[in-house]
Amino acid sequence: MLSQFVNTYLKLFFILTPFVALTSFLTWSRDCSQAERFAIIRRVIIAIVVISAVLLTCGDYLFAVMGITLDAFRIGAGILLLLSAISLVQGKEFYDMQKGTQDIAVVPLAIPVIVGPGTIGVLMVMGSELRTFEDRAIGYSALLAAILTLGILLAIGDTLEKKLGRKGINVMSKLTGLILSALAVQIIMQGLQHFQVIG
Repeated sequence: MLSQFVNTYLKLFFILTPFVALTSFLTWSRDCSQAERFAIIRRVIIAIVVISAVLLTCGDYLFAVMGITLDAFRIGAGILLLLSAISLVQGKEFYDMQKGTQDIAVVPLAIPVIVGPGTIGVLMVMGSELRTFEDRAIGYSALLAAILTLGILLAIGDTLEKKLGRKGINVMSKLTGLILSALAVQIIMQGLQHFQVIG
């Protein structure tokens, strides 16, 4: 049970692209006071908890309504996650805005920087695999732990930036991309292994 929790926690933590979120947060909140930063972090955490919980819960229902098989969605979600991982490794930034111009907590930090298309797909797939009460308890607690860890990371962002430097954080983002690429390939292969075309 503990190993399942740790495994799920680590997957969810890296799926949330923590170091990309940290880089974006530090850039966009540069002119904010400490109190304003903590307020942004609180709103980000609440938004991610709500969004992720809905995705974990509603995956099966959405698949049934849309007539999409779990394995087909695994392949699609894996491809999106792989594209996100490649962009991380290449150091590309898709979201640009002027710092201090608007509330950044929900958009663009929570969506789409932290919970992007690849993350949405993977959360729905993971949610559909939580069959028993024990699995769901582990899944939701691991999700909450991963989100809280991300919140702590954002809260100590200034200290990390001083210790690691912006280049150090960018290196961590690239390592996150490598981990995500391996996870994406695993999801795609799992989907391909059991994929069946609906006639």
